[in-house]
Amino acid sequence: MIRTSKFLRATALAAVLAALPGLAWTQSYPSQPVKVIVPVPPGGLTDLFTRLITVRLAEIWGQPVIVENRPGANQIIGADYVAKSAPNGYTLLVSDASTFVMNPHLYKKLPYDAVNGFTPITVLVRTPWVIALHPSVPASSFQELVALARARPGSLSYGSVGLGSAHHISVDYLKSLLGIDILHVPFKGAGPAVAALQGGQISMMMVGPVLVEPLAQAGKARLVAVSTPQRVAGLPNLPTIAESGAPGYEAGTWFALVGPAGMPREVVARIHADVVKVLNLPDLKQYYVKQWLEVDGNTPEQFTAYLKTEYTRWQELIRKSGVSVE
Repeated sequence: MIRTSKFLRATALAAVLAALPGLAWTQSYPSQPVKVIVPVPPGGLTDLFTRLITVRLAEIWGQPVIVENRPGANQIIGADYVAKSAPNGYTLLVSDASTFVMNPHLYKKLPYDAVNGFTPITVLVRTPWVIALHPSVPASSFQELVALARARPGSLSYGSVGLGSAHHISVDYLKSLLGIDILHVPFKGAGPAVAALQGGQISMMMVGPVLVEPLAQAGKARLVAVSTPQRVAGLPNLPTIAESGAPGYEAGTWFALVGPAGMPREVVARIHADVVKVLNLPDLKQYYVKQWLEVDGNTPEQFTAYLKTEYTRWQELIRKSGVSVE
């Protein structure tokens, strides 16, 4: 009995000692400034949202959280920088889905490993898209838009935020699904594309409601459908693309937080817990509503599983869309 008791005490002590390194990581992190890379130019939704949450993280952590923009090459430059950084939790990435589940299928050679090159932390938010038309387009519904495109192949044009972007792929997939011909006009970001829509240089675009709903209110654009599986609460009378002639169609994007592959589990858990706290701050809810964002905050394990599903889904969408950048 005495020997057994001593053995159990020794085993318990060993377990405690084994846990100490992890406890130390958690308690000491972060002990220096944290850098968050945004792989797009300043001023867009990804950048603005990232700066909003990093300010709050800095308050929780008592350390500066620095946002650094590294745009270029369809988010590849910023993603590659993070993938090659030390996996200590002091260099993180906030990016949309393109970095992880689209670029691998669009580029024959990526400088980073989209599947194994990152540590998934959480999906931060999701955003729906709407189809917005210039008022000169003689269509008041999605069905009428499709009929017009079929009657006048190639006469309509749509803008995207760039070649190979999620917007580009999603519209070209829709064109393939419906058998219509609409000219693609790529821009360097959403701002220039929306300006072209407002000016009548393009006929339509698929984009976040925050950028075009004010135009619709002013009569400078016409919203005809939303890309989500269900109607969005802010626009309850706007039908989905799926219910308007393209069953099963879904598009939109999400913004996620990751780090380099190999980050300590304790640090990932600490970052995730604090980010979820920030995402659920009551005073940020009005911002989410204004920006048409849906908060997620899933666990690293859930995000890992979701990435696998999205990777396969976008592989098929890209194949069907026929989009190629190389």
